[in-house]
Amino acid sequence: MTDDFDTEPDLDDTAAAPVVPDHLAGLRGIDLVRRTLEEARGAARSQGKDVGRGRSGPVRRPAGNRRRRTWSGPGPDVRDPQLLGNVAQDLARSRGWAARVAEGSVFGRWRAVVGDQIADHATPTALNEGVLTVTAESTAWATQLRMVQSQLLAKIAAAVGDGVVTSLKIVGPAGPSWRKGRYHVSGRGPRDTYG
Repeated sequence: MTDDFDTEPDLDDTAAAPVVPDHLAGLRGIDLVRRTLEEARGAARSQGKDVGRGRSGPVRRPAGNRRRRTWSGPGPDVRDPQLLGNVAQDLARSRGWAARVAEGSVFGRWRAVVGDQIADHATPTALNEGVLTVTAESTAWATQLRMVQSQLLAKIAAAVGDGVVTSLKIVGPAGPSWRKGRYHVSGRGPRDTYG
């Protein structure tokens, strides 16, 4: 029987042995790796390529940034974290949105501005050129709101700023309609239908 397996190692195998240049022959381990890396970087630099600085290279700083950074100190500083509300106000002011934000806050903060009792019975519906339209749930509440209109304007000005709301237009609920169907012919106008 013939054996298919060689039990003796092949001594003529030159592919397994690494080829080391003569100037690196005396180096072993990490020294060999460092020298090879330096040569590779040098070859890349000679071709005009940008090479990394690695872990041991000096830290390069931009030419314009000569000032050394320091701690901000115990007092407030521009580098300290800012409140989100303050940042949003600064953004609205810088973009020219302050007037629109103030108008929106009249609607968003209505209950806090006028109080719970008034907010339960009246809602703001429109704000056009400084005139705030407020719809009351009944004609009695509309009359009451007209009586305290100056106090409401003062509260709104204190909450959102002067000039946002210049006057109030207080309206009652919409009256009943006797229109039936799709088409309508004008009648003789409202009459005393309540006896």
